[in-house]
Amino acid sequence: MASRTPEEIRASIQKNREALALSVVELRGEVAEITDWRKQLRANQKPLMIGAAVTSFVISGGLAGLTGVLTFRRARRRRRA
Repeated sequence: MASRTPEEIRASIQKNREALALSVVELRGEVAEITDWRKQLRANQKPLMIGAAVTSFVISGGLAGLTGVLTFRRARRRRRA
């Protein structure tokens, strides 16, 4: 078994500390980019707007209202005929 000198061990520890510090800095940058909701919003603006429009239509009873209007028109036509 090859043994290392205390100086080699210290140098290895220092090298590992530096590598860890660099990794932490890179990770902070990646996390900041991923969690930037304004950037995500700008990048996906068109699909989000379409989704918001569809969602608001459905929530406001758009489908039920549209079905009711069509049913009402059919019933009115049958009464006139």
